[in-house]
Amino acid sequence: MARAACHDPATLCMPEEARKRAARRLSIARGHLDSIVRMLDDPNVYCVDVLRQIKAVQGALSGAGEVVLRGHLEAHVATASTRGDSLELVEELMEALKYT
Repeated sequence: MARAACHDPATLCMPEEARKRAARRLSIARGHLDSIVRMLDDPNVYCVDVLRQIKAVQGALSGAGEVVLRGHLEAHVATASTRGDSLELVEELMEALKYT
């Protein structure tokens, strides 16, 4: 379930620090991914070198996911009982994590 834009004070938004850290990690992943694409254009590329870069992308993506999850837990889940939306947040998070 997507939430509304964060201009409404009653709306839950990703904490700014989490957004910046996740964006940084995703930029790193993009750089590694671009490197892989360039490597695959080279007919002499070594398979293990490509695998290393793929692992680097996976690590950067995993790190970005952890940053976003931590921000969500700290900013929203920890305060859900006060707002009265605990069940909704649990369902939302379970749905989001279903594919990990």
